[in-house]
Amino acid sequence: MSGITNLVAHAQLPRFVRVKQYFPHNELTEEQIIALIAENFQRPEFKERIKPGQRICITAGSRGLSNIVLILHEIVRQVKALGAEPFIIPAMGSHGGATAEGQRGILASYNITEETMGCPILATMETVVISETHGIPVNLDKYANEADGIIVVNRIKAHTGFKGKYESGLMKMMTIGLGKQKGAYIAHATGDDNMPERLFYIGSEMVKKRNIIMGVGLMENAFDKTFKIAFLPGERIPDEEPGLLEEAKAAMGKIFLDECDVLVLQKIGKNFSGGGMDPNVVGRSRLPIGIKSQTMAFFELSEESHGNATGMGRADVSTKKFLSQLSFDDTYPNAVTDHSSSVYKIPMIVDNEREAIQTAMAICLDMDYEHPRIIMLKNSLEIEDMLISEALIPEAKTRKELTIVSEPFEIEFDENGDMITKI
Repeated sequence: MSGITNLVAHAQLPRFVRVKQYFPHNELTEEQIIALIAENFQRPEFKERIKPGQRICITAGSRGLSNIVLILHEIVRQVKALGAEPFIIPAMGSHGGATAEGQRGILASYNITEETMGCPILATMETVVISETHGIPVNLDKYANEADGIIVVNRIKAHTGFKGKYESGLMKMMTIGLGKQKGAYIAHATGDDNMPERLFYIGSEMVKKRNIIMGVGLMENAFDKTFKIAFLPGERIPDEEPGLLEEAKAAMGKIFLDECDVLVLQKIGKNFSGGGMDPNVVGRSRLPIGIKSQTMAFFELSEESHGNATGMGRADVSTKKFLSQLSFDDTYPNAVTDHSSSVYKIPMIVDNEREAIQTAMAICLDMDYEHPRIIMLKNSLEIEDMLISEALIPEAKTRKELTIVSEPFEIEFDENGDMITKI
């Protein structure tokens, strides 16, 4: 029993229904992915730029991307088939505690190892300044700088903190990923509003100064599945990525309800979003994106995050379980690199999951306690299935993208106050 247990006891949980959201299933099969990679490596503009004996650097980021092990393995295989010598580098800014060992560990957690990839993985935080643009030093990973060519691999998607022609994608991978912590820190130095412009400046300079053989842009649908892979010659990345970004935004998932009193996530984590939770889905951002909610609670941190709780500051309430999973050493390097502390602040910590929901309800303003509007999600990525309280049923029935698939029921909790009911 915590110090606020009695103070939030009046916030009684309503009944819920199960809801399914509908998004198009257009994902590629593994066979199609393998064929696409093989086909594109035979294109003259790529094939002729990879020579026998050359050392080719391939980037691997910190996100749990769909099919990433297969995709990287096939890229390695195709580079070898052309007689070159591939190697992979962790390209992830300050993640992994801003250490080479930590970044190698993140790749290993996704099963990206020397054994599964069939090539060396070279990890360092050391960079080389290869140029300067608009007064900005351009940092490049030491091993990438020594390579004869670089293949940039990343997911193209809406960013969680800024909007522009360039958000998450190949230009960001060249700026933040290849730039390591030093490059990421410099890129963030003037704030999120200037990031698209800085991604353009730094990414374009990278293309000019080094042999960026190709960009492999991975695009995922609302189910976090690969639906398109774009292969761009390095020099075409700045021009062609904005169109791909718009296509990726059109395919992303969302919550087909306008607002609620309380939004609950079972988990946050870097494998769901670079920001722990994606504001494009869950809101809680300075930008007018995602669903509107008065308060937010989450229960725990994903194992894949390795203690990195980036994004926790978007929420109002969490649990002692989450607090035990939090690593300051793995979280705060991101805050320093981002030049921001706002989403790294610790929410209110309560005993258990039931109390987290009740507390989020209790601190709402002018909420109808007889008919609270509550939405529960597994995380900000897996949003096909969710629970909504009875008060949201009338709105849900007006949305063609939603179907109510159960009768109303009460959430069940175990003796520790944690949810037994599955979403």
